[in-house]
Amino acid sequence: MGGSSAPSTWWSTRFTSPATRVSSSWAPAHGCARPTAPGAGRSPAVKVEPPQRLSSRDEGGKSIGALRGPKHSQRKVTWNAAAFPPEISECSSSPCQNGGTCLEGLNQFRCLCPQQWTGATCQHRAQTAPPAWSVTDDPAFSRQPRCAQVAQAQQCSCDPGFHMNGTAANGLCQDLNECEVFQRDGGPRLCVHSCVNLPGSFRCSCPSGYVLLGDGRSCEDIDECSLSQDNCTGGSSCINTGGGFQCVTPRCPPAVGNVSYVKTSPFQCERNPCPMESRSCHHAPKTISFHYLPLPSRLVAPTPLFRMATAAAPGRPGPDSLRFGIAGGNSRGHFVVQRSDRHTGELILVQSLQGPQTVQVDVDMSEYLDRVFQAKHLSKITLFVSAYEF
Repeated sequence: MGGSSAPSTWWSTRFTSPATRVSSSWAPAHGCARPTAPGAGRSPAVKVEPPQRLSSRDEGGKSIGALRGPKHSQRKVTWNAAAFPPEISECSSSPCQNGGTCLEGLNQFRCLCPQQWTGATCQHRAQTAPPAWSVTDDPAFSRQPRCAQVAQAQQCSCDPGFHMNGTAANGLCQDLNECEVFQRDGGPRLCVHSCVNLPGSFRCSCPSGYVLLGDGRSCEDIDECSLSQDNCTGGSSCINTGGGFQCVTPRCPPAVGNVSYVKTSPFQCERNPCPMESRSCHHAPKTISFHYLPLPSRLVAPTPLFRMATAAAPGRPGPDSLRFGIAGGNSRGHFVVQRSDRHTGELILVQSLQGPQTVQVDVDMSEYLDRVFQAKHLSKITLFVSAYEF
């Protein structure tokens, strides 16, 4: 009853076919292209330049730069306050007290206070430990400024990545912790994963299973499967995942009554011929296929993950109707199946998944001809959700 005339089926996913060692590379179906990342020591939409000259105009804080730019997008950090008109300089009035350093922003400013002072303008003596983003006690993070007598006034400057802490007479160049400053400002992340502060600079690091790319900030997954760095034994297949790999051995379900299966490829089982009178056998899945997809954590939803369709075999009529549905799994509330055209159904992620975790979902497709059931095909999909969002 439809066993001999059932058309062939095909599947496609947002990822590489598991039969060719699934890759963890992923790109959303819609949206912006992957951004171009800056080199080490920079962040997208933010440029950090070294301080040039710090004027000792008064006993108050020193304006060492400006944090400003086009209102609609990027911000620029430059270290010469004289480069900007005084009427729009938020630091021109030297608002930072007690040796605080003024960092200028768009219609606002921030004071970088010495360890013993706190408050919006460094007006209060600190009663507790210094804030997390203050300089470290390591001598490598403090340097003497370069000072010169210019026009009967002493002017001092610091090396790139350092800022003046204190007055010109007794000031000290202390490291600017780029990792903490940009994190507190809520701006773009300097590093995709982890930022490590260094004297006068910073570096990015990646978790195990990833390598740092040439831009100095992005991480790329190591494909252990294609590099033969896996330990999968004979009979199992290597599936690359975010930060690692999985060894899988798909197995056909055991025989139940008249229903039994034979493995026809590493990732597919086919049902053996059914007795003519066995209705339960004919309604059991004719094919069972196995699919393994790596996903980043907290992938934006909705996102199509998997496509299932049918195509008529040569010389045989194809079905005139298809029905798709979710047949099982351990996290069904995160998915829906919908028809994308007459002969194609899509599995769509509608609720983000937080990694790391492994999620299973089964999707079936039933074929009908003249409203008469012909065959069913089952796709068992396993999602390996990474601990990271990249």
